[in-house]
Amino acid sequence: MEPVLPQIIADACQTLQGLLSQQSTFDRLADAAVVTLKNGGKILACGNGGSAADAMHLAEELIGRYRGNRISLPGIALNADSTAITCIANDFGFDEIFSRQVEGLGKPGDMLVCFTTSGNSTNILRALDAAKKLGVKTVMFTGKDGGKGKGKADFEIIVPGTDTARIQEAHTLLMHALLERVEQAFPVK
Repeated sequence: MEPVLPQIIADACQTLQGLLSQQSTFDRLADAAVVTLKNGGKILACGNGGSAADAMHLAEELIGRYRGNRISLPGIALNADSTAITCIANDFGFDEIFSRQVEGLGKPGDMLVCFTTSGNSTNILRALDAAKKLGVKTVMFTGKDGGKGKGKADFEIIVPGTDTARIQEAHTLLMHALLERVEQAFPVK
């Protein structure tokens, strides 16, 4: 059996290195997230499958803490409430599970962060549309070629590559980098 770890590490390093070309986009989205939070807005996040875990991870780090004991910041993972998801899916269809929540929870001055490795999830695309109608800033962390969502968000970072696992790893790194920038703006108590 061939050892898999060296190749996975090499592929991950190459994928992560490719993110450096999107530094200016990342800086603009991080600045917008800080402004959102400083102005009393909240960050909504969503994703499906492993990307749902990323959305929950982002929300819990905002409400709890990332590194230091700073003030609690408003973050909501739209995929975390199984009663809302099953109600909306039952009554309106799975494609509406995030957009209905954006309509009910979002307001101008908020930010929606979407995690999708393909950029093709209809429920993510509809959430982006709902956010735009409300004046909610939008972020999409995606991969591959950006899919149908390419160009739909105010800020998008398309992870270079086609391997879903490497894309998800890059999304986690981007999320942690975003949290670093947020914590720089909200000093530890």
